Amino acid sequence: MKRILLVATGDTMAYLSDPPGVAKGAQLLRGIADVPGVDVIVEDVLAEPSWDTSPSTMLAIARRARSALTEGFDGVVITHGIDTLEETAFLTELMAGSTEGAIVFTGATQPFDEPGSDGPANLATALIAAADPAVNGTVVCFGGELHAARWATLATETYFVSDPLLGHVTRSGVTMVVPLPPRLPEPDGVPETDVALIKTYPGMPPSLLTAATDAGARGIVLEGTGSGNVPVELFITVSELTEWDIPVVIASRARTPGMTSLAEKVGAISANGLRPAHARVALMVALAKGGGVNSAREWFGHLLG
Repeated sequence: MKRILLVATGDTMAYLSDPPGVAKGAQLLRGIADVPGVDVIVEDVLAEPSWDTSPSTMLAIARRARSALTEGFDGVVITHGIDTLEETAFLTELMAGSTEGAIVFTGATQPFDEPGSDGPANLATALIAAADPAVNGTVVCFGGELHAARWATLATETYFVSDPLLGHVTRSGVTMVVPLPPRLPEPDGVPETDVALIKTYPGMPPSLLTAATDAGARGIVLEGTGSGNVPVELFITVSELTEWDIPVVIASRARTPGMTSLAEKVGAISANGLRPAHARVALMVALAKGGGVNSAREWFGHLLG
C-alpha cells in the first residue's frame, strides 16, 4: 500500500457550486473514486488565491512536500490554483533536491462539483501518478498529461503544455514518454524573494532596470525576444548592474535552448531554455545565502550540464 500525502490549498479545485463553498481536502477525496493500493493522508494548508500567492506560501508548500518524503510518504499530491502553479511547482522541485519520491501538482479550472468539472479527474490521476514508481521527481499532472515542473507552462486558462511532454496518466497507470530531467542543485539557504521579472520592449528606457534595483531587487530577469535579444539601450545598464554584483538573467518569450544576444557580452546570464517565470524562481534559488553574479552564473550553467 502506497502512502500519499494530499496537501490541499483550496482555490478553484476546492470551490463548490451547490451549495457555494470551499471544500476541505477530505471532502475532495470523498468526491472521487478510490485509487487502488493507495492510502491517502490529508492536510489542509491555508494559502492565498493563486493569482496572489506570496513567496512565503510557495516556500512553505515546497518545504512541506520535501519533509513529507523524508518522513516516509511514497508521494505527495498538492492541489494548487493554476495561475501560479508553475512557479510553486518549480520552486518545489528545486527545494526537494535529491529527495526520492513523487511530488505531483494539480488543479482545476471549474468548481469541483460542477457537471463536467476537470477537478475530480485531475485529482484522481494525480494520486495515481504520485503512487507510480516511474514518477520520481516533481511534476504537474493536468488533463491526463504529465509535465516536468521545470518545463510546465500554463498555455491557456484550461491546460498546461511542456516540451517535451513527460507522459500520460490514466486509471490504468502512468505511461512515460521521456524520463524526468536530471536534478538541479538545491538551495544552500533560503531563496532570495526580491527578484524582479521585467518584460522588454522596443524603446524600453534603462531606468526601469535601475528603478527595480533601487526598490530593493537583488536580481533581475529580463524577458527578451527570440534567442534572448533585448534593446541595445539596456546594455550599459546591464553592464553596470553586473559590476555592482546584481545578476541580470535573460530568458526568452519563445523557449530557446541558448542565448545569442549581444547582452551576454556585457555580463548578462542566459536562462538556458527556462521560461521567464521559471528563470525568476531559479534566480531566487541561485541567490540564496546572499550570492551574486558568480553564484547565478554558476547555477544557470548547470542547465547545460
